[in-house]
Amino acid sequence: ETKGIKAVDVKQDNDKKMDAILKFVKKSNIATEDFQTQRISLNPNYDYEKKKYSYIATQTLQILLKDLSKYDALMEGLVNEGINRIDNVEFKSSKIFQLQSDARKLAMKDAKSKAEDFVSVLNQKVGKAILISDNSQIYISQPRMYAMKATFDAESAPRETLAIGEIEITANVSVSFVLD
Repeated sequence: ETKGIKAVDVKQDNDKKMDAILKFVKKSNIATEDFQTQRISLNPNYDYEKKKYSYIATQTLQILLKDLSKYDALMEGLVNEGINRIDNVEFKSSKIFQLQSDARKLAMKDAKSKAEDFVSVLNQKVGKAILISDNSQIYISQPRMYAMKATFDAESAPRETLAIGEIEITANVSVSFVLD
């Protein structure tokens, strides 16, 4: 985000910052398909107290960082190159579809096991499934943070600015079985 009095100057200043930022991102060995400009804007901003217009230029850059060990260096470098706003940092798994499939399979096994528990008191057996519904939510839950107790010498510890935690993946299925 760049602010100033003249639209031309604000845009030029913002373009210079973005040029430096894009060069830094490339120099950080982030593949070109892993970063992209999302939005560009140049807008007037009226100050009612001073009764004057100024201008604000913004350019939003989305970066996919596949190696979290590079996070601190990337953030520090971006700020040093002129980034003054960081929004919507998200943590996702690159294996989300496989993990969701595995969760559904486990949910199906659990449903069959529960059905077997129920019918065992009736001296019956679980037959084939006749209806299966996936009741899973479509969103990916936010990471849950877990506290860890640790003792260490603060001066010798590497700098950490992330608490990565875990991403919880769940599946909820309903299964109707034929009883034998």
